[in-house]
Amino acid sequence: MLLVTLVKLYTRDLHAVIAELEAYSSEKNIWKVQGDVKNSAGNLCLHLVGNLNAFIGAALGNTGYIRKRDLEFSLKDIPRIELIQQIKDTVKVVENTLKNLTEEDLQKEYKRRVFEDTMTTEYFLVHLTMHLSYHLGQINYHRRLLDN
Repeated sequence: MLLVTLVKLYTRDLHAVIAELEAYSSEKNIWKVQGDVKNSAGNLCLHLVGNLNAFIGAALGNTGYIRKRDLEFSLKDIPRIELIQQIKDTVKVVENTLKNLTEEDLQKEYKRRVFEDTMTTEYFLVHLTMHLSYHLGQINYHRRLLDN
């Protein structure tokens, strides 16, 4: 039951990120930073793609994805259409991986110690949905504040 819910939440919020990117009046504004706003919407998108492909795709789905976290925040001016495609590809990875997990898999210890304490896969997957939602909110604010 939780796996079905998680697939719906990840899919919903990743499609909301796409909608935010499409809502920018100017593609260049996706990469805009100003004042205390240090992360552009583009870099937040790259961060979400890297995060989910690493912690879900590679760790649970054995996709072979290798994360380059520093590039998530240093790359600039990637075309909007390319960002959107990366997000769509990430939706597929998340859906395919989660649909192959069992309820028993959720109770196993997550393969990689991300925090200091050990945790179940279930706990970490819920944490990752919250991480996605947090950055989705930042992207929404970024667009409303700096898309001018």
